[in-house]
Amino acid sequence: MQIKIALPSKGRISDPSVKLLERAGIGLKDNANRKLFSQTHDEEICVMFTRAADIPEFVADGAADLGITGLDLIEESEVEVEILEDLNFGRAKLVLASPEESQINGLSDIKYGSVVATEFPNLTEKYLKSKGLLVKIVELSGSTEIAPFIGVADVVADITSTGTTLKMNHLKIIDTILESSIKLIANKESFHEKRDKIEAIRTGIRGVLDAEGKKLVMMNVAEEHLDEVKQAMPGLTGPTVSNVLSDNGIMAVHAVVDEKDVFNLVNQLKKIGARDILVVPIERII
Repeated sequence: MQIKIALPSKGRISDPSVKLLERAGIGLKDNANRKLFSQTHDEEICVMFTRAADIPEFVADGAADLGITGLDLIEESEVEVEILEDLNFGRAKLVLASPEESQINGLSDIKYGSVVATEFPNLTEKYLKSKGLLVKIVELSGSTEIAPFIGVADVVADITSTGTTLKMNHLKIIDTILESSIKLIANKESFHEKRDKIEAIRTGIRGVLDAEGKKLVMMNVAEEHLDEVKQAMPGLTGPTVSNVLSDNGIMAVHAVVDEKDVFNLVNQLKKIGARDILVVPIERII
């Protein structure tokens, strides 16, 4: 049973998507020379590379069983897919922006019949209608920021991560239409017919996501200090403790902890009396 995964062929989410699959154990056989279709190290899984904007449609139509793309593109396409996971990268916002010198500072300043330029006409029109605003939507395929300055539009609706590009182009954000991030999506029929394999892929990816920002801390400690160590490093479900067979009275302890806590934790454990402390990266947590 073949599973086809659609990935963006280029752009800011392409490489992170490929790396995510690799970390999940679904690496491409020839990552250095990407083709339209690429085999993975699992004979039942192949990857197709295409435009990120086309992925929702391909998944909905069954041309691909799974896909990785942005929520903004999923919502804009207005197709029905199963959203399986938020992949915790590619966060951005679809915002409304007007020129810095404009008198349009909020939704209430957008007048009837105003022109809005965007690459996301469906999302923009739906949002503005929900706010009771009737405007003219002009669809552009790029260079949206220039539209107000050449008389094409009064307002733009554009994707931004930090707002820096908008500021550089002398635009101010007046409202947010949608907060987006990268999603793992599935064809609805495939999700039922090929559920076991899809869930296996999902589990691998989920394991990578759960491991982000985590470290495995391991140490040896005298049994009399065990309670202090337990209080210092509770881990996800409490630390794991076992006897060190070659050294009576010494216990081996390990736990998964947040990376940001490691520096202070290690120093605290040393003061308690722990020794042979190891801090190990984690690839996946299943």
